[in-house]
Amino acid sequence: MRRLMLAIAVAATALSTSGHAAAQLTLTPRGATIRIGGRMHTQYATSSVESYNEQFFFRRARLEVDMTVNDFFDARLQPDFGNFEAVLKDAYVRLRFSPEFQVTMGQFKRPFDLFELASSTDLSLVERDGRIGGLNACAGVGGTCSYSRLTEKLGLADRDIGLRVAGEKGRVSYEASVTNGAGQNVPDENDAKSFSGRVGVAVASQLTVSANVASHDYVDPAKNDARASAWGVDAQYGTWRKGLLVQASLVGGDNWKKLDAAGDPAPFTAFQGVASYYALIEGERFVGVEPLLRVSWADPNRDAASDGGMVLTPGLMFYVSGRTKIGVNMDFWSPQTGRSEHSLKVQSFLYF
Repeated sequence: MRRLMLAIAVAATALSTSGHAAAQLTLTPRGATIRIGGRMHTQYATSSVESYNEQFFFRRARLEVDMTVNDFFDARLQPDFGNFEAVLKDAYVRLRFSPEFQVTMGQFKRPFDLFELASSTDLSLVERDGRIGGLNACAGVGGTCSYSRLTEKLGLADRDIGLRVAGEKGRVSYEASVTNGAGQNVPDENDAKSFSGRVGVAVASQLTVSANVASHDYVDPAKNDARASAWGVDAQYGTWRKGLLVQASLVGGDNWKKLDAAGDPAPFTAFQGVASYYALIEGERFVGVEPLLRVSWADPNRDAASDGGMVLTPGLMFYVSGRTKIGVNMDFWSPQTGRSEHSLKVQSFLYF
């Protein structure tokens, strides 16, 4: 009860001090137009795991520098000072040959996972992976065994360094990339490369269905180059901050961080569905409220019995202006075997 009351106090304090964020700063030095913005996400988190210390921290503290030379050439630079470290997130240049064909080179998100490709400024969830502080239960990848935990830790989602092509025509959109495979801000560990791609079709005005594949390179325990494959299908109905939004995705493939006695990756499967409803409200402090529910199920090794589990996340978002908001999530972990745990998170989302 003490932790819950503290979390409510944190949310109330954040809401009382939040206001309308100023517009992005625009500069025009030398040969480019530069727009400077950013985000700051401040989180309070606690957990039922006894070894975890409840804490306040900056989940994200990013500056976003968008540079436009002309309609053909633009770029982005995005450093992050959250999570008690300084790292580089997006860092790329993009060539816009046409709406049907664009080329990006640098560090960017791999084109695979529906939930990872969505910006953290849009997401109704506080944490994509439903993490429970102090829990290390998922075979091969650790942490809470959830959809996003697997896609991120297996190098299918999140950022990498390489080349991406993308475009759209009519109802069809596509993305494909070739990257180092080692992840963000680190050099490649071998000569092999990783490949990712997805194709989406807008089958109705508010419904898009997509399919994705990946081939991830890694170095096995014998120091040999090896490959792990993955696939996925997903669907999205609706859009952000406008009534009902439903996202669902199913992925499967090789868990190359969990090898059997012969050195072969374990097969994994994961599913996630999130439903939210944004409702406009009238008031001096809030413009909208959004209840949400996430169901995430993951089996990190289909060859082993009872090593998976489910994350259930009810939550509520209060919108101050645009993407500036306050979120409260309860993440409940229910394993196939073992002890259930839970976590409470309160986060302020400042967008400017």
